[in-house]
Amino acid sequence: MDSTPSLPLPGPSDPSGVGRFLADNREEVLGQLEHWVRIPSVASQPERSIDVERSARWLAAAMREVGLTTDILWAGPSPTVVGEWIVDPAKPTVLVYSHHDVRHAKPEEWAETEPFQPVLRDGRLYGRGASDAKGQVIAHLWGLRAHLAGRGDAGPAVNLKYVVEGEEELGSTHFASLLDQEHERLSCDVVVFSDTLQWKDGDPAVVTSMRGMTGATLTVTGPLRDVHSGAASGPTPNPVHALVTVLAALHDDDGRIALPGFYDDVEELTDERREQLGDLSFDTDVWLERTETRSVTGESGHTVEERLWARPAIEVLTLLAGDPTGFPRAVIPREATAEISIRTVPGQHVAAVADQLRRFVGSTMPDGVEYELTIPEESGQDPYVTPDGPALEALVRAMERGHGGGTAGRMGNAGGGPAELLGRTFDAPVLFIGTGLPEDHWHSSDESIDVGMLLDGAASIGHLLEGLAAIERD
Repeated sequence: MDSTPSLPLPGPSDPSGVGRFLADNREEVLGQLEHWVRIPSVASQPERSIDVERSARWLAAAMREVGLTTDILWAGPSPTVVGEWIVDPAKPTVLVYSHHDVRHAKPEEWAETEPFQPVLRDGRLYGRGASDAKGQVIAHLWGLRAHLAGRGDAGPAVNLKYVVEGEEELGSTHFASLLDQEHERLSCDVVVFSDTLQWKDGDPAVVTSMRGMTGATLTVTGPLRDVHSGAASGPTPNPVHALVTVLAALHDDDGRIALPGFYDDVEELTDERREQLGDLSFDTDVWLERTETRSVTGESGHTVEERLWARPAIEVLTLLAGDPTGFPRAVIPREATAEISIRTVPGQHVAAVADQLRRFVGSTMPDGVEYELTIPEESGQDPYVTPDGPALEALVRAMERGHGGGTAGRMGNAGGGPAELLGRTFDAPVLFIGTGLPEDHWHSSDESIDVGMLLDGAASIGHLLEGLAAIERD
């Protein structure tokens, strides 16, 4: 493995004993992550199912090395790793959530390394899952180690439970049933959710909200089979034309989502939240460089930060029709398909949004074609906002200590996850603490994690465990 960085590896920003412990063990931290990244735990590929199980067993062993008791539970076809350390039932119990499955990769698009051959270069560790989300789990294991090192033989300051699922990248389809089955075992006073991005390296912000998410597949059928365009062009219904007509109508000229009633349930931003997002140091040119997104588009009348974290969005993720590869056959295709992603915000719910999309497609679809709209509501996720209180205050203090200074303010997480499900199931506040950055290329080529951010995140987690010991149990 290429592990000779051209720049000195960064250490944690935290000067306390927690930070020094992580600095002293930096090579081992990265070595563990490198080893885990080599396991291609791609849950979406059936031929990788044994690798997903290997990933779970690797993690269970790593947890046991720290002192946790472990178990592997099956959520449908996917293995979920559960770790526990109960020191005193009278103390607060913290449930840590993350995932160990990863997105599939296209090796031909990776320039830094093969997806599952980790490389350490210029202060970054490259490899699929290095940031999303194996790096975040490693930060928890080493944050716990640093926490324990400062407490000697006393054990952790709180009771700990870890649940690291193996199908998050598939929409956590079976996760709700797992939580229902294991409700008593996983009960907790606070949830720590680690599958999120940070604002900037050296300028962290506290994530206090997560958008919801649901997906949809729209397939339009025209002729009974592919037909030669020269023989039938003109009077023949073209499913591509019909599909793009619907997709183009999803937004109006101001970038607003055009589904009737879509914004009826959207909670307007409070002045406090708008001020929090506005306090972040945002520069459009820097943002475009960091995210490689070319330009800023979207709903007019709102800042980029608001569009990212506080306003809903609809995106077309895939569009398939005709002959996308190989030699074209000059045919009008039988069908055309699009995958759609909907991000929701407080006030909206999956079932209502699904009904709005169904009505919109039904009223917008041109005549002469047939269509099928599939919306897997069971895997949809509602938005979540962390409530103010002692747990959130403990998170702010922990991040300030772990990152060696003040935080940049408050932000949201543009993606989704089962945060609302966890909070509702256990009637507990959900705290977000992540080690990713927009530059990390989640789901894309050359995914990587910033070593400094990884270590600062681990330090913050170490301090958070101490801080949560002081919260009062209900």
